[in-house]
Amino acid sequence: MTVPSPTMTTRVLHYGADAIAEASQLIAAGGIVAVPTETVYGLAADATDARAVAAIYAAKGRPSFNPLIVHVLDLAAAQQLAVFDDMALRLAEAFWPGPLTLVLPLARDAPVASLVTAGLSTIAIRMPAHRAMRALLAATGKPLAAPSANASGGISPTRATHVVASLGGRIPLVIDDGATEAGLESTIVGIAGGLRILRPGPITEDALHDLFPGEGRGPAPPSAVTGPRSSPGKPPVTAPGQLESHYAPSKPLRLNATSANQGEWLIGFGAIAGDETLSESGDLGEAAARLFDLLHRADANDRPRIAVAPIPHDSLGIAINDRLRRAAHRD
Repeated sequence: MTVPSPTMTTRVLHYGADAIAEASQLIAAGGIVAVPTETVYGLAADATDARAVAAIYAAKGRPSFNPLIVHVLDLAAAQQLAVFDDMALRLAEAFWPGPLTLVLPLARDAPVASLVTAGLSTIAIRMPAHRAMRALLAATGKPLAAPSANASGGISPTRATHVVASLGGRIPLVIDDGATEAGLESTIVGIAGGLRILRPGPITEDALHDLFPGEGRGPAPPSAVTGPRSSPGKPPVTAPGQLESHYAPSKPLRLNATSANQGEWLIGFGAIAGDETLSESGDLGEAAARLFDLLHRADANDRPRIAVAPIPHDSLGIAINDRLRRAAHRD
């Protein structure tokens, strides 16, 4: 899909009643609005309006085989869209509202546009915790499809300025409520054939394992990956965030760097200081919150390449390394 040329003025309003009221009016009219969640900024539209959902894909330049996450205010709203078994209900009780997306069977007669699910028989759904997204959900009374508010494949936005830099002129409004807390997109979990992590995120494998001992480990089973293929010879896309090249800066990115080569901007971690650091103390939570912000800064500086220090591959480090691997991948 081709990203349209900028044709409108993008306004930025600080979070508050006036901003939510204006955003709600835009969504009711079939428009799209950027709004923060606890993970990253999302590009929200009425998930029941096919034209509004199509506008998300057009603004982002997102391929139509890549499904969207639908955000809901409460469990009752979620159950109108998806079929919840006992495992899904336990997951919702434990982690909602919060950064967990469940991939569940689409409910019969679920009132969502078919573009949202990209032709799958499942729907990706979550209940966000952030005050701005929850206020918008309450004001619109609609489920909101909301992928990250950036051009498809680019670095995810954790600040309103990131959104404007990526989508300025393509969307009418950004609600600014400061930097996002988690800094990484939600954990996505499928439960077909047993609980499996389809995309790592702030809800860690250990947290899921604590709730369901023996579950949540290893790759998704074949029954969970039966969606349309991204392209011939590549694995099927069954949930958002599964494209091999994703979250990517415009510059080449080198991973596991212990020092900077000539022409590289080094993002440090722990004992490796770098030009800037994800976390001087080696705190993975701080690193996750700063990851996309520092990738944006590195992409904007005058050095032609980026390097990132090694990140431990455990707990939140699994999700950080997932984003870095995809960011470094070149088709």
